[in-house]
Amino acid sequence: MSEQSKASRIAGGIVRYLVATVSLSVLFYVLFALFFSTAEEKALQRENTLYKNLYPTLVAKEELVADAIEALEMRDNEIYMDLFETPAPSLDPVTAVDIIADNDSLSESFYLSAASSKTGSLMLMAGSVDESFREIFEALQARPDSIPPLSMPLMDVSYVQVGASVGMKHNPVTGLQLYHRGLDLIAPLGQDVLAAADGVVSNVTNSRRGLGNIVEIDHGNGYVTRYCLLGEVSVQSGRRVKCGQKVGTVGMHASFGAAHLHFEILHNGEVEDPVDYLFASVSAADYARIMYMSVATTQSMD
Repeated sequence: MSEQSKASRIAGGIVRYLVATVSLSVLFYVLFALFFSTAEEKALQRENTLYKNLYPTLVAKEELVADAIEALEMRDNEIYMDLFETPAPSLDPVTAVDIIADNDSLSESFYLSAASSKTGSLMLMAGSVDESFREIFEALQARPDSIPPLSMPLMDVSYVQVGASVGMKHNPVTGLQLYHRGLDLIAPLGQDVLAAADGVVSNVTNSRRGLGNIVEIDHGNGYVTRYCLLGEVSVQSGRRVKCGQKVGTVGMHASFGAAHLHFEILHNGEVEDPVDYLFASVSAADYARIMYMSVATTQSMD
C-alpha cells in the first residue's frame, strides 16, 4: 500500500470522526433542549402558564370595565339631553390627534427629531400668543371705554359646567328658538356668586318671575355685568364691590331643570358675549373648551 493511500485513509477517517462528533453533538443538544430546560426557560414557562391562566379573567374584567364605561357614557348623555335637549358633544377641540402610538418600528432618531420639531413649533406658537396678549392689553389700556379681562363669577369652573352663551337658542320653557342674552354656568345650589370686576352695584331685583333675583354691577366706561337667577342676594344697590367679592348665591328657578347662574355683560346697553371676556381666568386649553361648549350647546337653561 502506497504512502498516498495511507494518507487518504487517515484523512478520510479524521473527516468521518469530525462529522460523527458534530452530528452527535447536535443530536445531544436537540435531545437536551427537548427534554431538559434551563432555570431561565423554566421561569419563562411558568410566566407563560400564569398569563395563560390569567388571560380569561383579564378579558372578563376588560369587558366589565367596557360595559361600565358605556353605561356611564349613556347616563351622562341622558343628563345632557335632559338639560340641553341635545347629545353631549363628543369632540374635545384641544386634544392632540397626531400622537404616534403602538408603533415600535420607528427609530429613536425619528422620535427625537419629531419631538424637537414639535417643541420648536410650540415655542414659536407660545411666543406668538404672548405677543398677541401683550398687544391686546396695550390696546385695552389705550381705549378710554375699555374694561379689563373679567374673572369667572364662580370659583373653580370646569368647561363641562358651561352651557349656552349669547345667540339663538332653544328655550326650555317656551320650546321656541329665542335670543339668549348671557352665559349659563351650571353650579351647585347655594354656591357663592362673585363679582367679575370692581364696580358699583347699580341695581338689585328681587323677583320670582323671569330671571329671578338679579344683581347688576356698573364697572364704568359703559360696562355692566348682570348676575341672574340668584338664590340669596348679599349686596345692596349703591354699594361698591371688589373683584371676587360675594354678591349672592346660585339659585334655582321653578321653571328650569337645574341650578345655574345666568351671567350677562352689557356695553352701552348692548349685549356682549361673556366668553369673550373670561380668557384671563382659565388656562388656554380650558378657554378653548369653554368656547366650544358655549357654541355647541343649542339649548339655553333659561
